[in-house]
Amino acid sequence: MSVDATNYNATPQPQTDAGASGTSSDVLLDVRHLVKYYPVTGGVFKTKVAEVKAVDDISFTIKKGETFGLVGESGCGKSTAGRAIIRLHEPTSGEIIFEGKDITKLPPHEMKPMRSKLQIIFQDPYSSLNPSMPVGDLIGEGLLAQGYKSRREREAITQFYLQKVGLRPEYVRRYAHEFSGGQRQRIGIARALALKPAFVVADEPVSALDVSIQSQVLNLLKELQGEFNLTYLFIAHNLPVVEYISDRVGVMYLGKMVETAESKTLYHMPLHPYTASLLSAAPVADPTVHRQRIILVGDVPSPINPPSGCRFHTRCPIAQAICAEVEPPLEDKTGDGHFAACHFSDRVDALIKGQVSITHGAVITQQGASERIDTKASDSPAY
Repeated sequence: MSVDATNYNATPQPQTDAGASGTSSDVLLDVRHLVKYYPVTGGVFKTKVAEVKAVDDISFTIKKGETFGLVGESGCGKSTAGRAIIRLHEPTSGEIIFEGKDITKLPPHEMKPMRSKLQIIFQDPYSSLNPSMPVGDLIGEGLLAQGYKSRREREAITQFYLQKVGLRPEYVRRYAHEFSGGQRQRIGIARALALKPAFVVADEPVSALDVSIQSQVLNLLKELQGEFNLTYLFIAHNLPVVEYISDRVGVMYLGKMVETAESKTLYHMPLHPYTASLLSAAPVADPTVHRQRIILVGDVPSPINPPSGCRFHTRCPIAQAICAEVEPPLEDKTGDGHFAACHFSDRVDALIKGQVSITHGAVITQQGASERIDTKASDSPAY
């Protein structure tokens, strides 16, 4: 069946201005004090004995047409935040202002049509596709749920988006097991775009792919963003990937947002020691380049019982007594939108250059050299 594009408007409709108080007209998504806790049950009657604080009071905005990257260690709450924003997981508290409307307050019958504007690309291209359904039904299932009753219309839309992601229209008859990992992820992208969303959560969409395929999928996402005026929340571990695709970047640690800034600014001038340690771990393509490597000591604390004060203070190389007592606010440190939650952000540049003594929680080495140039980690914390 050929695709008749004239019968289907593939271009998303213009978005309305965000009308929420405190937001500008170019802001598509405004996340305010988002919290997501998971109960921990125990005993014979499975009563709640604790809570996993997966996402604990984070706030940020995403402008129309931009890509906001979200990075951090495994278990920091990145994926949970992304799924809570589109209400795949119901938030515990907070506000999610999308197109000027708080979608956390919408009942199911009002949230259903809103879901066509909020889509997700899942991390695993294997488990996210139902092996018992052909590709046409996998992509068309959301269309059917949103009221597209005509099978011919659903198939035409499906074929249209298969072509847009670089696959053949006749693949609608095939099953997921007949495709490679990269092709499956393209099917996942087509499924996310079929309902003409305004906002897409890309939850580590290239982490399961080969490096060569990663670059193809990343370029495809950028092309589709320009063509369909998409806005992305891009979640990933790979720092170079996030730098390549993102306009702005947020860094999470143990359920908290610790730094946000323009991509180039954050990568060249981090203001939080955790961000600095992540960037120092990224490999350098030039083997002749030697740089400081900040190696964090110890494991990430439990999200069930996180540390008091700054949650990073148990591993922070420049922590002082106040860090264990007072939680630093996420505030603009430079006056141009570079936010960081650190009492001593003015010392991070010296830390990167190896010009400060390590109090505890880390050691500094020179990447590429055989000797450690600074191992002044104290035997006990500074507080």
